[in-house]
Amino acid sequence: MTAPRRPGLLTDLGAAALTLVLVAVAGMLGKWQYDAWQASREAEARDLTGIAPVPLEQVMGNDDPFPAPDLGRPVEIAGEWLDGGFWVADRDRGDQPGYWAVAPLRTGEAAVLVVRGWAPRPDAELLAVSGSEEVTGWLQAPEGSLVTDDDPSDDVFPEIRVADAVQRVDLDLYSAYVISQEPAAGLEEAELEALPTPSRTTGIRNLLYAVEWWVFGAFAAFIWWRWRRDVTAPQLPSATAG
Repeated sequence: MTAPRRPGLLTDLGAAALTLVLVAVAGMLGKWQYDAWQASREAEARDLTGIAPVPLEQVMGNDDPFPAPDLGRPVEIAGEWLDGGFWVADRDRGDQPGYWAVAPLRTGEAAVLVVRGWAPRPDAELLAVSGSEEVTGWLQAPEGSLVTDDDPSDDVFPEIRVADAVQRVDLDLYSAYVISQEPAAGLEEAELEALPTPSRTTGIRNLLYAVEWWVFGAFAAFIWWRWRRDVTAPQLPSATAG
């Protein structure tokens, strides 16, 4: 066995420098893609509840699907209360169980369901409302977990479902509801239930790119290590004929 070979100094330093550059570039590009992934998730999960309210029609039309990025956005509605109000069961306020009082508010040629407040138990007098009003509240997506209504004939619903409420109103309903920021007389403030959360696939492409860059950097380092090991390995003497 002969002494290990040694690459030239310039070759050795050049290979090491190139490897460091490739690893650094891959690391930075991977970090950039990772930050983009986090930014996408933060943007989707941003809390809009404290921003200035805007008119509802600037956010969605009465025939539009619910705009998921606007979940929790404060909106303003001016209109006239309609008959067809109802209570929504199982709405806790802190540790106290109770109900939401919901009424349709006509705005233009359609109506939007408004949570007017919370009460510990249903009360027909608290549910009654009429006249015109301007409401500021938080935009929420309609519910639909298909919970069974034990008594469809009463004024208590298990959820806020547009398909159920539209049977009580002679107008089209927005595919959304609004939780009023100011509870009506005799009612207490209803707690905001839903805020946006990012889906598992949000920005997933950026995350995969980040992993790819980091794998590339690790592969470049491995190639350098393998080359350095091979060129400095002891050499077996070549066999000679006897």
